[in-house]
Amino acid sequence: MSLLALRYAVRELRSGLRGFYVFIACIALGVMAIAGVGSVAGSLNEGLEHQGRVLLGGDAAFSLMQREATAQERAFLDARGMVSIAATMRAMAHAPNGDLALVDLKAVDARYPMLGSVTLDPAMTMADVLAARDGTFGAAADPLLLARLGLKTGDRVSVGKASFVIRSAVTAEPDKLASGIGLGPRFLVSEEALRATGLLQPGSLVRWTYRVRLPDATSSEAATQKLIDDARTDLPEAGWEIRSRSNASPQLERNITRFTQFLTLVGLAALLVGGVGVANAVKSHLDQRRDVIATFKALGATGRDVFTIYLTQVMMLAIVGSVIGLAAGAALPYAIAAIFGNILPLPVDPTIHAGQLALSFVYGLLTALAFGLWPLARVHDAPVATLFREQVTSAFRWPRRRYLALIALVIALLVAVAIGLAYDKRVAAVFVASSVGVFAVLRGVASLLMTIARRLPRPRLTMLRLAIANIHRPGALTPSVVMSLGLGLAVLVTITQIDGNLRRQFMASLPEHAPSFYFIDIPSTDSQRFGQFLKQQVPEAAVERVPMLRGRIVAARGVKAEDLKPSPDAAWTLQSDRGLTYTNEVPHGSTVVEGKWWNADNTGGPLVSLEAKIANGLGLKVGDDITVNVLGRDITAKIANLRNVDWQSLGINFVLVFSPDAFAGAPHTDIATLTDANSTVANDARLIKAVAAAFPSITSVRVREALETVGTMVTNLVLAVRGASSVTLISAILVLGGALAAGHRHRVYDAVILKTLGATRGRLLGAYALEYLMIGFSTAIFGVAAGSIAAWQIVTRLMNLGFVWQAGSAALVVLAALAVTVGLGLAGTLLALNQKPAAVLRNL
Repeated sequence: MSLLALRYAVRELRSGLRGFYVFIACIALGVMAIAGVGSVAGSLNEGLEHQGRVLLGGDAAFSLMQREATAQERAFLDARGMVSIAATMRAMAHAPNGDLALVDLKAVDARYPMLGSVTLDPAMTMADVLAARDGTFGAAADPLLLARLGLKTGDRVSVGKASFVIRSAVTAEPDKLASGIGLGPRFLVSEEALRATGLLQPGSLVRWTYRVRLPDATSSEAATQKLIDDARTDLPEAGWEIRSRSNASPQLERNITRFTQFLTLVGLAALLVGGVGVANAVKSHLDQRRDVIATFKALGATGRDVFTIYLTQVMMLAIVGSVIGLAAGAALPYAIAAIFGNILPLPVDPTIHAGQLALSFVYGLLTALAFGLWPLARVHDAPVATLFREQVTSAFRWPRRRYLALIALVIALLVAVAIGLAYDKRVAAVFVASSVGVFAVLRGVASLLMTIARRLPRPRLTMLRLAIANIHRPGALTPSVVMSLGLGLAVLVTITQIDGNLRRQFMASLPEHAPSFYFIDIPSTDSQRFGQFLKQQVPEAAVERVPMLRGRIVAARGVKAEDLKPSPDAAWTLQSDRGLTYTNEVPHGSTVVEGKWWNADNTGGPLVSLEAKIANGLGLKVGDDITVNVLGRDITAKIANLRNVDWQSLGINFVLVFSPDAFAGAPHTDIATLTDANSTVANDARLIKAVAAAFPSITSVRVREALETVGTMVTNLVLAVRGASSVTLISAILVLGGALAAGHRHRVYDAVILKTLGATRGRLLGAYALEYLMIGFSTAIFGVAAGSIAAWQIVTRLMNLGFVWQAGSAALVVLAALAVTVGLGLAGTLLALNQKPAAVLRNL
């Protein structure tokens, strides 16, 4: 029967694809989203891999915090290849007119860059830009810094105790991505100039990076890995962070992977929404082919034969939609590279990713099967007489068991693919469970709405009585409309609520009692004097000072950090160095939830307090040992207690807080906050100038400006999420239109009969408008509730931020839902009302 089924399937499709445009569009949109996201992410990762050596600035990079390499460490690196040094830290740049700006200071040696090139305007050699002339050092500055301070090339600025002339603007650095994100614009100077600034104090927060370029004849992945292995074996307590050219920016790669998974799930959501359109389209097509199906069965075709014919059609159309989506998704990285290649800060290497395209194709076919099998299966046992009479029945009929088993198998495969191939399987599992739950709840909402409509007393108003009857009558549009619109609205509300909360968090008013300033790199010898200075400048402000060091977790419970298996929420603590402090008092904003705080006269060895969520993520408990490397020394401390930390207060707090005996005699700087309830822009500017004049080595960070910088990055991410989510919304609108079109034939019959019995065009339009209004409003209420709950979970659980329900955006979503539902519904109703009664009545 398979060849015969194929012949009949193809023959029926010769008349065109009318009725299947929504089917194809829904599959194509979902597949395009998944294929496009995967292809762009693959192109980014390949770009990072191919240009990894340039991005890193060598074959391997060894980073140290708060200290330079020892003579032994430097000799080890020099013996392996060419070494270039770069140091980065935050500092304050002083313009001649007294204006100041926070800068991301980067000092380099004469070999920089060993790979790639720095783009300067005007174009000059690095030696000419950074050379010292007449006692003044040269520098290259980010154009943003020039604009912020009102400077131009040739003007002078000072940083610390050194004076600089800005000889060029730096517009691109080959190793910018590997350096991470800075809070200020770049200020590029020589290593000699950095030492002349006086900023290099014991404990200063400066990162020293030693890039090693192996001889070209021996440069390979294997040689690079041997260098790294030798470094860890020969210098086990160096405490440096090591990166190779294959993972030049591991944090960026992880973020790309996470963001890719999120956008893939958004694309899968679009595909699932489109699945409802598939079910509606198949149901509508089978409804229109009732005479053909009845003829097949009357001439001896079995229910299985009919099922096979129309299943073949569905799969052929699914392939068409998937191929269209694959073509668009595969072209996306090429389009991005062609249009935005010159302005993107990320290396995009567009290629065809066959594996990702195949996965997207599988998603498309499985989705079409999962949603198309149910209406197809119910055709098997449909009686011929019922098909010929075009009888509408409200009796529910389950498909045969073998079809139910097939549907279950397809859904299980779809779930297995979605979870099994995900970067974070927990997130994928939650998404799958949530999707199943949302579909079940949506079906429940539709059933509840129909039940309520059925039990309402009969109103006297004719239009209202007809509208309520339409909601619960046999063959009603209620389930299709609710399923079509509900998930799209839930996604829209989720995005708008997250967007509103992120804007409130980063770009609106600061949290209550949040500090106005952070001051970093305070020399420990000047800490007391600096605190008194701040009190003199702002007497009513609260000042908090704590010592600060940087260190890396290298082991826990005797297990090396690289062998630990942290949860995704805690993995970041092992990926680089962390801020550390010591104190005899529980820090402000912290609450001890397990264990006890140590006594001031502790002599039983180093103790540490660990943030509770991080401890759970690392599998640590009170009494376990944890080892950190600080200034080239491994220090092991016992976990004395666990704390909950109020990170949203923006006050000083740390994941790791040690007892003072852990770092006795270690060089360090202090960090301080100033909280001024009466802070103004003018007063803040005055304070920054006063601090810069009295303590030129101390860096002032205005909290509001830092939040605005972070907020800008978050806003860009939200824009990307909005773009991906728009695919889901477009699918929802298409599916809604398809659902309304699927009931068009029944609407025509209803309109003709009612008009024959005396109903006016106005009353029918009013009745249908009320029907769509009630269905749309009920669905919108569900969408707002479900989307708000999802946004609350994401903001509070995943982002660890406070959540405030955005009533305005929720109201706009409700109004939009009503407008779309009533608008599309009435558009289809007008077409039904325009049908001539005679032609319809002759076929009854």
